Amino acid sequence: MAKEILGLDAEWDGKMHFSQGVKVGTMVFVSGQGALDAKGDVVGPGDIEAQTRRALQNVEAVLRRAGATLRDVVKVTTFLTQRSSGTVSRYDRVFGEFFPTRCPASTLVEVKSLVLRDMMVEIEAVAIVGAGA
Repeated sequence: MAKEILGLDAEWDGKMHFSQGVKVGTMVFVSGQGALDAKGDVVGPGDIEAQTRRALQNVEAVLRRAGATLRDVVKVTTFLTQRSSGTVSRYDRVFGEFFPTRCPASTLVEVKSLVLRDMMVEIEAVAIVGAGA
């Protein structure tokens, strides 16, 4: 089986040594996505809801490149720089907008920091094309 490298239409994509995603057969592995716009700027500094929304939109964009949708996601790992109850509940509210039913397996991890100072959340995903049909 061939490995297909997936990218985004963003100025910053490809400037570092990693892929936004990789597809092998029907499996799709999405690298950790932060709340970055097309220029590589952090969206919504200090706003966990705005950052979660943008990170999930970026996950969705990589999945589309693979012919997958959020319904095909089977596992999500989320990294948060703070896990106070307010932060987690606001994150979860936005997560529920993208995964209202049939939620994937999920792990939430608190980390000291992420690659960019203003990033509060990073989300990676695994999907199987057609699993959500």
